[in-house]
Amino acid sequence: MTLDTSGIIGQSPALQEVFAILAKVAPTESTVLVSGESGTGKKLMVRALHHNSKRNQCPFVPINCGAIPGELLESELFGHEKDAFTHALRTQAGRFELAEGGTIFLDEIEAMDLSLQVKILRVLQEKKFERVGGNKTFKANVRIIAATNRNLEQEVAKGTFREDLYYRLNVIPVHLPPLRERQEDIPLLANYFLQKFCQKQERTTIHLSPAATDILLAYSWPGNVRELKNFMERLSIICEACTITPNDLPDKILKETGADVPKRPHPQAVSNAFRWPTIKDMHDQNLSLKEFFDFLEINMLKEALNMADGVKNQAAEILGIKRTTLIEKLKKKQIS
Repeated sequence: MTLDTSGIIGQSPALQEVFAILAKVAPTESTVLVSGESGTGKKLMVRALHHNSKRNQCPFVPINCGAIPGELLESELFGHEKDAFTHALRTQAGRFELAEGGTIFLDEIEAMDLSLQVKILRVLQEKKFERVGGNKTFKANVRIIAATNRNLEQEVAKGTFREDLYYRLNVIPVHLPPLRERQEDIPLLANYFLQKFCQKQERTTIHLSPAATDILLAYSWPGNVRELKNFMERLSIICEACTITPNDLPDKILKETGADVPKRPHPQAVSNAFRWPTIKDMHDQNLSLKEFFDFLEINMLKEALNMADGVKNQAAEILGIKRTTLIEKLKKKQIS
């Protein structure tokens, strides 16, 4: 059976160790505690655990314990009976009932109140629970997987997390390494995200230059894979060239890695060089903002072509963009 990694990408030794644990643990019924910094892919790992389990044909029900107020979380988890509290106008099933036969994912488990932690512990030990305001006992035929970006041992020491629940959840610990500990995966992930977002933007795929790649490898990525993904999306939109160079990288990354920070023109210096188009200009043309921007770009493209006598290489050089980028723009704007 091929292992379904649910979109987790990487070939580093650190990640291969995680995949090895995934392959062994997923088919079992053991409770799993997934830990790791924000942005490391804990949600993807939990989905992979479900997709590779014997319960994969049954529901996968996630709940973010940190996103729901404590007084409402118990009802969300276990459901409630009609009139159990104000605004309880009808009986409602909770996530444990909705996950019957499948997997329930308790994300940000550290945010759960101590009083509710006791009830989760009971479900783990006895596989039973009651709805809020009800007396009927339900059986919980679910697999529980929890995730946290905190050190739960420290939370236990501080008294904010029950020690017995911690050990009951931590039967199989799975720790996702931060991106800085799996550097080999950075170019692989960066190019994967670039290809994905360029397809989304309907543009030719752009690539990282060796110099830019070296800088990204040296950066600490405090936001982990999520930060890298968001950064590649930004580059897919704002980078007009086919190759990303160090000059395309933000000063934050360049400074941290010790790379040379290019001298970028000050906005005020640019504004003094020519007259900026105004809202009056837009209104005079009776155009919307998008139409006005399109109007300006089309005129610039046509002017560059005229200056270059129709030679696209020269027109691209005049505009300071790659020839392929120019061709894409001409095609998109239907300029022959």
